[in-house]
Amino acid sequence: MDIYNKFAKIYDELMNDFDYEKWFNYIEEIFEKYDKLPKEILEMACGTGNLSYYLAENMYKLTAFDLSEEMLSKAYGKVGRYKNVKILKQNMVDFKFNKKFDSVISICDSINYILDSEDLIDTFKNVYKHLEDGGIFIFDINSFYKLENILGNNIFIEDREDIFYSWENFFDANSNICDFYLTFFLKEGDRYKRFDENHRERAYKTDEILEALEIAGFKTNHMYDCFTFDRPKKDTERINCISIK
Repeated sequence: MDIYNKFAKIYDELMNDFDYEKWFNYIEEIFEKYDKLPKEILEMACGTGNLSYYLAENMYKLTAFDLSEEMLSKAYGKVGRYKNVKILKQNMVDFKFNKKFDSVISICDSINYILDSEDLIDTFKNVYKHLEDGGIFIFDINSFYKLENILGNNIFIEDREDIFYSWENFFDANSNICDFYLTFFLKEGDRYKRFDENHRERAYKTDEILEALEIAGFKTNHMYDCFTFDRPKKDTERINCISIK
């Protein structure tokens, strides 16, 4: 995940239209719907700590991890002052803690960055192992439809005051992997500095996700059109998944 080291510097600016407070409120609704009152939460792939901030503010005892040191540095700047928060460097596939949690959470399609089916199963097994009995696992994915039809084989260009970037995507129907080739021009004084990144996400069908969850041990699994409790539709772009140990 070294790809996020340069990107971390401008991540929050580019994601300023992503409503993390809305995400937090949705998670609270999920807790209420499933009659859960978690005290200790593990956040996987916490990024720059935008959701972590709301969890910390609302007094959850939070352990958050990410693989990018630059992203973690940004996260620490937001939540480092909270005594109820720990920020660590770990990998989703093989993270290890000597404790269990009431809830594990991962948002912003981090699961799509797991490109190998066996790694996906290992991630879910690891989550299962780190959950208390009755614990709740909440995560989302970019849907197969979105990666194949909305993002895949398209080019997006955005020109902001201090940042210009192009986003060229290619979807491989054989591997179901979408490659994102991003070129950034970041204004520094009177000049623009260029850097390039290649991000990759795998498109998973809902049956693949459910099968991996069941192999990992989860028997109660639900999927929703994100931010609702409605069943996903054919053109749903973001799917929220909830599993109970």
